Amino acid sequence: MTGRQRQRRRGRTGAAVVAAWVMAGAGLGAGGCAGGDAVAGDSGRGEAVVLLRRAADRLVEAGSSKARTSMEMATGGTRVTIRGAGVYDYRKRMGRLRVLLPQDPAGAPERRPITELLAPGALFMKNRGAGVPPDKWVRVETRTLSDGNLVTGGATDPFAAAEVLRGTRSATFVGRTEVAGTGVRHYRGTADLGAAAKKASDGNKPSLRAAARGFATAAVPFDVYLDDEGRIVKVRHRFSFAGGQQKSPVAVASTTLLYDFGAPAPVRLPHGDDIYAGKIAER
Repeated sequence: MTGRQRQRRRGRTGAAVVAAWVMAGAGLGAGGCAGGDAVAGDSGRGEAVVLLRRAADRLVEAGSSKARTSMEMATGGTRVTIRGAGVYDYRKRMGRLRVLLPQDPAGAPERRPITELLAPGALFMKNRGAGVPPDKWVRVETRTLSDGNLVTGGATDPFAAAEVLRGTRSATFVGRTEVAGTGVRHYRGTADLGAAAKKASDGNKPSLRAAARGFATAAVPFDVYLDDEGRIVKVRHRFSFAGGQQKSPVAVASTTLLYDFGAPAPVRLPHGDDIYAGKIAER
C-alpha cells in the first residue's frame, strides 16, 4: 500500500467515525455571590470547588453570549475535530449552533454544515442527511441518548457544559492568564456527572443522569477559565465515551468558548410540520 493510499484510508476511516458519531443522534434515541467570589477563589481548593459549582449561575445572570465549540475525538489511531459556532440564551436554556464536520482528506464532496437547535431535553438538527429532506428537522430526545448529548451532536450544549461543573469534586487554582484578550483565572479539576445531575436545572437533569450511566466513567476531568465576574470564558472537558458501535472507549475532548456576553441570541424552534417523521437511513 502506498503512502497516498494509506492517507486516503485514514481519511475514509475518520470520516466514517465522524458520520457514525454525529449522525447517530437520531438513532440512539431508541436505545448567591458574584464577582467577589471569583476574586477570592484563588486562595484555596475548597473555595475553588464552591466557585466552580456556581459558575453556571453566573451565566444565567449574564443572560446570553456567543459561543464557539470544538470537539476532538480519538479512536483506533484516528483523530477528528468537529467545530461549531453560534449563540446561547442561558435563561431560556436555548441555543443555535452551526456545526461543521471535518473535510475528508480522501477528496469526498464537502459536507454541508449541520444547523443545531438546543433546547431543554431536545436537540434539533437540520441538513442531517441520511435520507432526511433538506427542509426538514430531526428531533432527538436528549434524555434517551447514552451520553446525554454531551458528545452525540458534535458539540456540547454550552449550558450543559457549565452545569457539569456543578458536580465539581476537586479543583485547584492554576494561575492567571488570558483567553481571547480577556483576563481570566484558570482552574483544573474533576467533576462527577451523577452529582452534577442532582444539582442541575430541570432541563439538564435527565441528560446528565443518562451521561453518568452511559460514559465509561462518571468522572470528568476539566480545565476552566473564569473572568472577573465568575463567568465561564472557556471550559474543556475530557470524556470517555463507551457508547455507539465502538468496541473500546472513545476519548473525547470538548472545548466551549463563550464571549460577547449579553449579545442577542434569538432561537426559534421548528413547528411540528417541519420535523421529519420518517425513517432515518443508516450510514
